[in-house]
Amino acid sequence: MPIAINGSGTITGISAGGLPDGVITTDDIAANAVTYAKIGTTEQGQLCKAWVNFNGTSTVAIRASYNVSSITDNGTGDYTVNFTTAMADANYSILSIGNRSQAWITALNDTAAAPTSSAVRIATVTSSFTFADPPYVNVAIFR
Repeated sequence: MPIAINGSGTITGISAGGLPDGVITTDDIAANAVTYAKIGTTEQGQLCKAWVNFNGTSTVAIRASYNVSSITDNGTGDYTVNFTTAMADANYSILSIGNRSQAWITALNDTAAAPTSSAVRIATVTSSFTFADPPYVNVAIFR
């Protein structure tokens, strides 16, 4: 029997584990989907809790994000990443990177403000340690 995919996304002509068509329904698949609540606490701790890709020049603008409500521009090369849903505490790991036509260093700006459960402040500097605004800043938070 040929395998066909119709316009609605339904696959016909195959069976799962020898079961006839229709034995495993869409409702069965939805009910057994992997969700955050269904995975173990160890695995939950290994997931990225927040991330953002934003333009750090001129008017700061988020391109894409998860669990980031906004970016605050505190001045040249100084940004606060604000979380939509707060972290459990401020003991998270921050991975950040900025890029341009030169080497960039991004770091936790804890001299200006310590991380909190609701936000983290980062700094972007050139390889000569001058604060600057890169066009691409990426930040990921793990807890």
